[in-house]
Amino acid sequence: MRLITTTSDLARACTELARHPFAAVDTEFIREQTFWPKLCLIQMAGPGVEVLVDPLAPGLDLKPFYELMADTGVVKVFHAARQDVEIVWNQARTIPAPMFDTQVAAMVCGFGESVSYVNLVKQVLGRDLDKTSRFTDWSRRPLSQNQLAYALGDVTHLRDVYPKIKAELESTGRTNWLDEEMADLIDPATYRADPEHAWQRLKLRVKNRKALAVLMEVAAWRERAAQAQDVPRNRVLRDEALYDIVSHAPTTTDKLAELRTLSEGFSRSARAKEIIDAVQKGLARDPRTVPPLRSGVPLPADKVALVDLLRVLLKACAARNKVAPRLIADGDDLERLATEAQPDVPAMRGWRFDLFGAQVEQLKRGELALRIEKGEVVAVPIAGAKA
Repeated sequence: MRLITTTSDLARACTELARHPFAAVDTEFIREQTFWPKLCLIQMAGPGVEVLVDPLAPGLDLKPFYELMADTGVVKVFHAARQDVEIVWNQARTIPAPMFDTQVAAMVCGFGESVSYVNLVKQVLGRDLDKTSRFTDWSRRPLSQNQLAYALGDVTHLRDVYPKIKAELESTGRTNWLDEEMADLIDPATYRADPEHAWQRLKLRVKNRKALAVLMEVAAWRERAAQAQDVPRNRVLRDEALYDIVSHAPTTTDKLAELRTLSEGFSRSARAKEIIDAVQKGLARDPRTVPPLRSGVPLPADKVALVDLLRVLLKACAARNKVAPRLIADGDDLERLATEAQPDVPAMRGWRFDLFGAQVEQLKRGELALRIEKGEVVAVPIAGAKA
């Protein structure tokens, strides 16, 4: 087991990996104390090749690694790729391409929703993994042999999982399904930390568009401050304090000082003035430039019953076709399917429509019934129903 610490060794390793059709890739990083993830270790493996790279080694240039990530002749195989790809994008403005995510592929193949790496390796290869080093501090040097062995296992097992999952996709004719699911992962917009969109990751329900405008401005202010200082968002302003500010919309520092979620003396800080400016900007914003609110009104009883039926139908379709239900539709999709005449949701397009959406339409028109056959829920056409 060798840890690469020089650019020349990294270049030779990447050249060797580029000779093969695919490379399994993983990273170890920390971000508890920073806004941007700090890359601490890179693991790669191809047929007959195993590589560990220390990004913290003095003088090491990761350019050969990023060139490999951009090499279209090599499939980059990840498991749960989003955070790994985020690091590559942030540091090199490169999206690994082509890319294969075994977690997404496993959902398409019916291994369950968001299957863990440990469980996937167990199901596909029959191997039990030791995860005792999972939560170690990857920034400390030197790394122990146990840490290195654990990290390397993340790609050597992945190297063996990939051909089997790929073969399963091809044998079931679901390769194009995976292509659709990978669309978000390969879209650079997924990884752009745009302050203007920061409000979308918050779970606060607001009562009107004016409050939403304040939320948008204060969240954007916090995002810019966190990025500029490279600190976690909550280090700038905790979520509960942000919600309190949005709820009360203080327009002076004296009003800000009345909020219990802020520490004593905060209202006299430079940040307090910036927050007041953000609140005032939100209050002055034209409501027509603010997205519409979700109504928040409880669904009527008949729609609740329809959502329940759709959920049963979804689980039945997913089980019959051996695909994770969440890959077809989520809870919000089911509500829209129950309440809207022509809902624009993924379930009404492409392969999802063939599996589920068409039956949703039949069920809503009264042309389909659900019943139990041999202990399983099945959908059956209603005799005499209008086609």
